[in-house]
Amino acid sequence: MLANEVKEQLIAIVTKANFDDSKTERLVYSYDATPNFQSMPDAVISPRNTTEVTEILKVCNQHQVPIVPRGSGTNLCAGTCPTEGGIVLLFKQMNRILEIDEENLTVTVQPGVITLDMINAVEKRGLFYPPDPSSMKISTIGGNINENSGGLRGLKYGVTRDYVMALEVVLPNGDVIRTGGKLAKDVAGYDLTRLFVGSEGTLGVITEATLKLIPMPETKKTMLALYQDLNAAAKSVSAIIANKIIPTTLEFLDQPTLKVVEEFSQIGLPTNVQAVLLIEQDGPPEVVERDLIRMAEICKQEQAVSIQIAASEAEAEALRTARRAALSAIARLKPTTILEDATVPRSEIAKMVQAINEIAEKYQLEICTFGHAGDGNLHPTCATDARNHEEMERVEQAFAEIFAKAIDLGGTITGEHGVGAMKAPYLEWKLKAEGIAAMKAIKLAFDPQNIMNPGKVFAKDSKKRVVITR
Repeated sequence: MLANEVKEQLIAIVTKANFDDSKTERLVYSYDATPNFQSMPDAVISPRNTTEVTEILKVCNQHQVPIVPRGSGTNLCAGTCPTEGGIVLLFKQMNRILEIDEENLTVTVQPGVITLDMINAVEKRGLFYPPDPSSMKISTIGGNINENSGGLRGLKYGVTRDYVMALEVVLPNGDVIRTGGKLAKDVAGYDLTRLFVGSEGTLGVITEATLKLIPMPETKKTMLALYQDLNAAAKSVSAIIANKIIPTTLEFLDQPTLKVVEEFSQIGLPTNVQAVLLIEQDGPPEVVERDLIRMAEICKQEQAVSIQIAASEAEAEALRTARRAALSAIARLKPTTILEDATVPRSEIAKMVQAINEIAEKYQLEICTFGHAGDGNLHPTCATDARNHEEMERVEQAFAEIFAKAIDLGGTITGEHGVGAMKAPYLEWKLKAEGIAAMKAIKLAFDPQNIMNPGKVFAKDSKKRVVITR
């Protein structure tokens, strides 16, 4: 628990109404969307402005109290679970859209703004913010930035990092810095903006962000390609990209995923096929029409058994919504849902899908696989029960092999969910000891007291590398 002196100093900064150390409130913020991680914070604080964040960090730095910045807690890597106690910093009162600049095509927001609220606000001006994480109805921009969130449109438009132009950040010692600006070009010094994006709250607290916008695409169309062969579906992904077509969305769902999503959404998804590709293209009408025709031809050449084009925007939106609901649908099956995001080069998608199926069979698990196939980002997901310790051991071994296989194929342990506490033991597999050392040097320079989200990204011990045998 916090020392009385620290508690009184923090209440003096934010007022008693914005400081809560009751057991009920602490319990609410003791976990996030990641299964099997829970730890009680010492208090929950809701600052109202950057000045209050500055003063909070000064007090916590002086007394070495951990700080965990938190948005809506939708992350899937235990990134906002207060594993070492301390203060959970909420941004529910720093949730304003500060400016939509139509001349410079930017929007400036506070970290607590809900992603979809901001997207809707800029779209009313005929502008477009492409990053669209599946949790965007409740996720916050601050959380998106800290995790470098992706989404269904990542193949064509990139991820959060590609749209962050400037940040206001409070450092652990209370200093406030501004990085970047509303500039198309800026090579003055190190690119600190990109350093903070995806840093998972381990370097500082983001209190303001300026994001790039682009013009709204003229039109878009959506289609489903149905397959009775998983490898054929995976090969279609590579074939489309090899034909120099970059669709907005190129999503993969296998049959187990289709069945649970259809049961959940009931929109008429086909469940008698082995896999589907959800493909969307946007842009000028003639380009969209041309690309859809060519992609349909490619899918048929790669043994698609049927091509279905959405007849209306309402039907297309239903398909997109069903895809975003995949995790929720699978989570209904059993008490515990383990979802990962092993990512490989697009050309290796077929091998990765095959490996996931073989690993699932080896460990006698049902793993549903879906994800952003166009950018190689797959989400193998296992419905299980944390109370079944023997099965949980098999789940952990299976996912360790999946991570190892992804790295062997030139991929990574996480494409968009982050490292957090969950994947920290595996990070050295990807970066090697030298890479971890370089990152620790950066962490030490910014946060010598290690108060910023401790226990995340850097593991106390790395996992022993799995040797895959078949």
